[in-house]
Amino acid sequence: MTEAQGGDVKELAGVGPGVAAAGAAIPREVELKYLVRDVDSLRTWLAADWGGALDGATRSEVRVVEVQDRYIDTAYGALEKAGFGARLRRQDGGSATITVKSAVGDRHSAGTGNKALSDRVEVEGPAGERLDPDTWSPSAARELVDQLRGGARLRSLFTLDQRREKTRLEVDGAPLEVTLDRVAVVRGGRPLSTFSVLEVEAKSDDSRALGRLASLVEATGFGTPEPRSKEDIARAYVAAAANDRGRRLPTVPKSPGISADDSLGTAGRKVLRMHLARMLKFEEGTRSGEDIEDLHKMRVSTRRMRAAWRVFDGAYRPKVVRRYVGELRTYARALGDVRDLDVLLEDLDAYLEPLPAAGREALEPLRRSWREEREQARSRLVARLDSRKYRRFVDDYMQFTETPGAGEAPLRLGQPSLVRDTAGSRILTSYERVRAYQSVMAWADVPTLHDVRIEAKRLRYTMEYFFEVLPLTTRGLINTVTQLQDELGRMNDAHVAAALTRAWLNERGPGLTMASREAVSLYLDARESDIDRALRSYKPAWRRINGKTFRRALGTAITSID
Repeated sequence: MTEAQGGDVKELAGVGPGVAAAGAAIPREVELKYLVRDVDSLRTWLAADWGGALDGATRSEVRVVEVQDRYIDTAYGALEKAGFGARLRRQDGGSATITVKSAVGDRHSAGTGNKALSDRVEVEGPAGERLDPDTWSPSAARELVDQLRGGARLRSLFTLDQRREKTRLEVDGAPLEVTLDRVAVVRGGRPLSTFSVLEVEAKSDDSRALGRLASLVEATGFGTPEPRSKEDIARAYVAAAANDRGRRLPTVPKSPGISADDSLGTAGRKVLRMHLARMLKFEEGTRSGEDIEDLHKMRVSTRRMRAAWRVFDGAYRPKVVRRYVGELRTYARALGDVRDLDVLLEDLDAYLEPLPAAGREALEPLRRSWREEREQARSRLVARLDSRKYRRFVDDYMQFTETPGAGEAPLRLGQPSLVRDTAGSRILTSYERVRAYQSVMAWADVPTLHDVRIEAKRLRYTMEYFFEVLPLTTRGLINTVTQLQDELGRMNDAHVAAALTRAWLNERGPGLTMASREAVSLYLDARESDIDRALRSYKPAWRRINGKTFRRALGTAITSID
C-alpha cells in the first residue's frame, strides 16, 4: 500500500464498493482474511512454516504489538453512506494515524475466486487524538475524511483493542505480511465481544502468492474465509449488543398512566418508572457520543425524576428521598458538565460559521479549549456510567419503581393521599411560587430570572405529571409556561457563555495573539448583546403567565379533577 497524493482526493472519493481503481496513483489493500476457529492450532501450524508447505519461503521473526483502532464517522454516518470506513490507530502507544478504506467490494480472485480475498482502496496519514481533522497534519486521508464528512463533527463508533502477532513472508518472490489478531470490541468503555482473525496482505502489486496461501489455510480447517472487514464484524457485535440491551430495558410508555384514584406513592412511582425508562433508552447513545441529543435527553430524564420527587413530596420516607435524589444529582451533574459545553460549542460554531477564515482561526484557541474540556468531561461521564456503583443504582432504582408500596411513608389519619385530593393543591402551590416573583420582575437581574425559570420548569413538570387527570385544555397552559421557560433559558445560556468567555479571556488573554484577543472580545460582546435582547423578549411570556386569563384557566383545570 502506498500513500496517495493530495491531488488524488477527488478521484478517491469517487471510488466506492465494487469500483476498480482508475489508475496506479490510488493505493489499494489486497489481502486474505479468515475468521479463526482454533487459534492455538493455527499458531502452531504457522510457526511450522505453514505445515511444512513453504519450503524455500523466507520469513521474519514473529513480533507482537498492541494496537488500538478507534472507528469514527459523523452522527448520521456520512462516511459509511459514501462507501468508506475510517479509523484512528495507535500502535504500542505511539502517535495516532488515520486510515480510510473503501467498503469491501469486488473480490480480487487471483485465480482462486476465494471469499477470503478482498481488494479495496486504502489511504492513511498522520493524525492527532482529537476527532477534528483540522488539527491533523495534511494528508490525502485527512482531505478525504474532510470531504466526506461535509463539515459535520466526527464521533467515535467503537474501539477495537488488538493483540497482533506479525511476521513478514516472501513467497515466490512476493512480499507478504501475515498477522494473527486477537480482537476485542469495545463501545462506551464496555467490552462487547472478542474474535480472532488471520490476515495475509500482499505488499506489492503481484498478489498471485495469495491464491497459493489461501488453499493451504483452508485445508487446515482452522479458519473460515471471512468476506467482511473487521469494522463490519464489529458493527454486527455492536448491533447485537444494542438489541440485547433493548430487550432488557423497560418499555417507555407514552404517559405514566396516572388515575385520580391512585395514591400519591403509586402515581409518583409511575412517573419515576417512565422517566427511568427514558433515561436508560438514551444511555447507549450517550456512551457512543454519536448524537449529542441522546445525552441531552438522558440529562432531561434525570432532571424530571428529581422534579418528581419534589412534586410527590410526603409520599415517601425522607431517607428514601434523600438517597435517590442524591444519586440522581450525581449523574445529572456528570451529564450536565458535558451538555453545558455542548451548548457552548454549538453557540460558538454558529457564531463562527459566517466569519471569514481569519476570524475563525483567531477564535480557534477558545474553541479548542472548550472542546478539550468537553472531552475530559465526557471521559469522566463514561467512567461514571461504567462504574459498578451506577449499575447498582440502576438495578436498585428500577426495582423500587416496580415494587408497589416500596419506600412509601405511613399515612396519618385524615391525611389526603389520593391524586384527586392532592393534585390541585400541588399545582396551585407550584404556580404561586412562580407568581411570587411579580413584585421584583421590574428590576430582576439575570440570576433572579434564572430562579424564575427554575420555578417555571417545576410548574410545567407538575402539570405534566398530573396531565392525565386534567382537562385537555391544560395543554395550552403548559405551552404558555414552556414559552417563558424557553425565553429565560436562552437568556441563561447567553449569560453562562459570556461569563465563561470572560473568565477564559482573563486567564488566557496575556498569552494570546492580538487577533485572538480581539476576536474573543467581540464574541463576548455578542453574547452580552444576546442577554440584553433576552431581557426584553421574555416579558410578553411573563405577562401571559401572570395574567387573569391564565389564572382563571388554571383554576378551572384544577377544579375539574374528579
